[in-house]
Amino acid sequence: MATFDLELVSPERLLLSRPVEMAVIPAYEGEMGVLPGHAPMIVALRGGVIRVTEGGRETESLFIMGGFAEITPGRVTVLADEATPLASLSRTTAAQRVTEAEAALAAAANDAPEIRDRASDRLMAARAMQDAAQAA
Repeated sequence: MATFDLELVSPERLLLSRPVEMAVIPAYEGEMGVLPGHAPMIVALRGGVIRVTEGGRETESLFIMGGFAEITPGRVTVLADEATPLASLSRTTAAQRVTEAEAALAAAANDAPEIRDRASDRLMAARAMQDAAQAA
């Protein structure tokens, strides 16, 4: 089966760099499946799970807090704000992040719209992390 190169980079390190058959990424517009030969684009990513398929089966699942993906016909590069293997997510940490994000959003109630939007994005990512941690 045809493959493309997938690279997943976080600020701390390179997490993944290998040929894969398919990747499903959490784009802001919704879940997006990427196959070899995909049309070139750059997409913003929300908090969610990246699922990697190799050999006809899902081989890897990683939670990202957001970021960007550059897609070309032969390569996908994901620049994640933060990335964690799904099996390593902690329910306690996720719940704490939701609490902190809710407090930050409440504190930003009278701030500029851009600040409120960033706080809202953080809350949505924290809730997605909590959902992923409970499902793992």
